[in-house]
Amino acid sequence: MTTTPKSAAAALPPITVRQEDFETLTQLADGYAESMPEVAEYLARELDRARVVAASALSGDVVAMDSTVRFRDDVTRQERTVTLVYPGAQDIEQGRVSVMTPIGVALIGLARGQSIAWETRRGESRALTVLAVQPAAA
Repeated sequence: MTTTPKSAAAALPPITVRQEDFETLTQLADGYAESMPEVAEYLARELDRARVVAASALSGDVVAMDSTVRFRDDVTRQERTVTLVYPGAQDIEQGRVSVMTPIGVALIGLARGQSIAWETRRGESRALTVLAVQPAAA
């Protein structure tokens, strides 16, 4: 995974992250810097550009940790529904995707209707659009 050029970074959609998610995700990015450097760096870059808000100020249509999100792969046009979880809670069969995956990082902080380009672990360029967000159960 390569670093994002400034021109591409300017075209990225704005993202919003809950304060408590921001703190935990920052620790994860630091903790995975050696074992998963590409994903950790991608997460750190996303967090650097995120608007951080209190949980009470986060709109219900923004992807946060433990949110269930329906999105469209803009390359294949396939739709998927997943729940964004922390490492260790992932389960592909149950649709639980770790935030420490490229697609998990791409999803965090996006709002319904937003699109983002991202790169798979194999270096394939992809894009996705968030179609619906269901906040985590209280």
